[in-house]
Amino acid sequence: MTKSSNDRQFRPVAVPDVELGGFWGKWQDAVCNSTAETLLDRCVEAGMLKAIDVSQPSPGVVIPIQPWGGTTQMFWDSDLGKSIETIAYSLYRRPNPKLEARADEIIDMYERLQDKDGYLNAWFQRVEPARRWTNLRDHHELYCAGHLMEAAVAYYQATGKRKLLDIMCRFADYMITMFGHREGQLPGYCGHEEVELALVKLARVTGEKKYLELSKFFIDERGTEPHFFTAEAARDGRSAADFHQKTYEYGQAHQPVREQTKVVGHAVRAMYLYSGMADIATEYKDDSLTAALETLWDDLTTKQMYITGGIGPAASNEGFTDYYDLPNATAYAETCASVGLVFWASRMLGRGPDRRYADIMEQALYNGALPGLSTDGKTFFYDNPLESAGKHHRWKWHHCPCCPPNIARLVTSIGSYMYAVADDEIAVHLYGESTARLKLANGAEVELEQTTNYPWDGAVAFTTRLKTPAKFALSLRIPDWAEGATLSVNGEMLDLAANIRDGYARIDRQWADGDRVALSLPLSLRPQYANPKVRQDAGRVALMRGPLVYCVETTDNGEDLNAIVLPRKLPAAETVVLKDLNDAVALDLKVEREETSNWGTPLYRNAPAERQVATARFVPYHLWDNRAPGEMLVWVQSDK
Repeated sequence: MTKSSNDRQFRPVAVPDVELGGFWGKWQDAVCNSTAETLLDRCVEAGMLKAIDVSQPSPGVVIPIQPWGGTTQMFWDSDLGKSIETIAYSLYRRPNPKLEARADEIIDMYERLQDKDGYLNAWFQRVEPARRWTNLRDHHELYCAGHLMEAAVAYYQATGKRKLLDIMCRFADYMITMFGHREGQLPGYCGHEEVELALVKLARVTGEKKYLELSKFFIDERGTEPHFFTAEAARDGRSAADFHQKTYEYGQAHQPVREQTKVVGHAVRAMYLYSGMADIATEYKDDSLTAALETLWDDLTTKQMYITGGIGPAASNEGFTDYYDLPNATAYAETCASVGLVFWASRMLGRGPDRRYADIMEQALYNGALPGLSTDGKTFFYDNPLESAGKHHRWKWHHCPCCPPNIARLVTSIGSYMYAVADDEIAVHLYGESTARLKLANGAEVELEQTTNYPWDGAVAFTTRLKTPAKFALSLRIPDWAEGATLSVNGEMLDLAANIRDGYARIDRQWADGDRVALSLPLSLRPQYANPKVRQDAGRVALMRGPLVYCVETTDNGEDLNAIVLPRKLPAAETVVLKDLNDAVALDLKVEREETSNWGTPLYRNAPAERQVATARFVPYHLWDNRAPGEMLVWVQSDK
């Protein structure tokens, strides 16, 4: 049976229903202590509040119009939206009346800014009011609306306050009148996808199916002929061919979505589109969408993804190039793109647990997205190379500050990605110290305590808290890398192979209060080799332990990291706990090291460098550049 014929519907658990400790608790504390307020402060410094404050004159164009015909100032609503979303999630973990009051003030400003018909966009109300809905291809109107919708849902769930939710429902209701095939309507969609997945969130929290229908409309219309962007350009007096990227592939609008088979264009846009498609596939049980997504998933993960779960190697289009083109030092691998891959993978699990999606979700989360945030929550990566000569560092802000609030909102909402619930089943996709409050369709209320030091340790235990016994299935992901995993219930070992379904151990039974499930996931060190078609990794090896990619840094190993040579047969690794890196587990390995000091003056010579036995320390890639600046390398030389 293929996944597309599966009629189960799994929906994520609301963020307030999961409390985190351990690994993710520390990251959430960093956001609560620093990032949430930092985001808001830097939005204010950039002038974003002046842009929405109708009591002040319009600030006009603060960031100049760029060659593509717009400015990143057009996206300010999205930056404020993601920042409010981050604040919402942080408030649930740690009440902060001052921060909440600041968010309330911004929401009040948006309420005053909103037009009577429901329209809301700071740029097109305050700077270019005559340009509303004239260039959906480039100007991000619906994209900005989507991020404000997500903020509205989050803020409502975390605080119970409906004001922003009501504002965005009014805007969505207005969109329903604006978009469609009736006379006077626009048969269009946004050049930068995002509103599709946001409308699904709005539908789920309000129970209004009309928002699902609008999301489905945007998805169904994308890439159809006659092409909306071509007609739009003609109406606006623009040349349809004369735009920055010169191809509709950039925004995945080159074909109807069900006909697309190759992942192309801008990486973040692609991930947001596929996330929306997966949500609609779940809500409508649409096998045609699921089938298209399965094809696109395989295309991405077998030909176009870094070992870190980073995607989009090129800065030129912030996106995809050719198959197996995965340069390390120049890797773009935008933080937002890996965040988007986590979104997409999570939504592919909406039609049932499947390890091939959850494993990649975890890989992209730990190694592609999380590097975008420093351990203190104050500095950020926009792009994420897998090799650095020592000049790549986190920054405080960016002219296009999409990544800081994106990784912050993901970290603070991670509980909703760990667990999902169907009518009679609980799926655990990610492991981490947590307590989840879950409600099944049969009325059973379950509190599930997860105790673990994952990802540093592979021992995971679950304890059920139930007022009355209940029958349901508990499905636990067994990662593909976890060879030799074991599972027991109340001390009785289970035959893991007999209970595996799509990579998940499914335990279907009558559960009682205090039942205990113990899962052991061996965290053996594994060498990883790239497909020989990836020319940039020829003759090199990367190391993983559990879900984590490891790297070497100058801080631990001195300079000339390219001189490190790993033996083909990996030696036993000594684990070391690094107190200055959130108690991370580092790995010390015996290696060989090419001599660089006694090479002499020639640039080239007829004998290779001599080698000496040495010890190399590998640290989790997501933690690099948190200490002294220096070189970094993921793919090290492999001995023949």
